[in-house]
Amino acid sequence: MRILVTGAAGFLGSHLCDRLLALGHRVVGMDNFITGNRSNLDHLKSHPSFQLILHDVANFIEVEGPLEGVFHFASPASPVDYLELPIQTLKVGSLGTHKALGLAKAKGARFLLASTSEVYGDPLVHPQPESYWGNVNPVGPRGVYDEAKRFAEAITIASTGSTPGSCVSSIPMGPACDPAMAAWCRTLSCRRSRASRSPCTVTAPRPARFAMWTTSLRAS
Repeated sequence: MRILVTGAAGFLGSHLCDRLLALGHRVVGMDNFITGNRSNLDHLKSHPSFQLILHDVANFIEVEGPLEGVFHFASPASPVDYLELPIQTLKVGSLGTHKALGLAKAKGARFLLASTSEVYGDPLVHPQPESYWGNVNPVGPRGVYDEAKRFAEAITIASTGSTPGSCVSSIPMGPACDPAMAAWCRTLSCRRSRASRSPCTVTAPRPARFAMWTTSLRAS
């Protein structure tokens, strides 16, 4: 399969590219590097099945050739990033999802949206079942991220008519993670630079979630 991964230079996006390539797929990575780290993809520069495209997915997306999958992972993910980039966060969740869905439709590709438990806002129910609608503040300091992801889910369902699959509420950590995210999780020690893929030590994650250590993504 040939698969597009948006946000390919991010933490999860870069690991996803690694895993898809390991499974024998061809991968087109797309990123504009406003929060993604180019060094996360350095080891793939010479990979024969990997192609990197510099592009902002909030604009029309054009990829030559066939695609069997579009995995939309692009978005600032740490509070530090999306509070500094509120408009870009809103645009990638709204316009970016719209453009990615349009590409998937044009190519006849399957579409995967990376969402977040932040769609529940500051939940009053722990853990949150799919039947819970959340406790949200659309104009609060975190509202840009929450609402961007809520819109992304809504337009995905409106465009595909599909019922969303289940997901896991977690704080993903591991090599190539963003130190800003680690700090938000009350990290006691993060022994790495942003450009390295060395380990982080994380403690005391946000209540009602767990820290998920990601070194590779396994096929399910």
